[in-house]
Amino acid sequence: MGGRKVATTVYLTPEQDSRLKQVHQRTRLAVAELVRQGVDMVLDRYTDAPTADPAGDFRATTSPRCRGS
Repeated sequence: MGGRKVATTVYLTPEQDSRLKQVHQRTRLAVAELVRQGVDMVLDRYTDAPTADPAGDFRATTSPRCRGS
């Protein structure tokens, strides 16, 4: 993925951080690249998603793992 990138901050659970680092060790892909790939997957998933309810609550359509529960 080339081109200009925008810096951002995300907060991961300790489990997410550990699992990302494990994938990095196996693949040698940078953690930032893995995160970008994950963002692309989410964007693809929600491309045709209906508009959020007035409260902006998408949680009903996400998995428990995505809800941070």
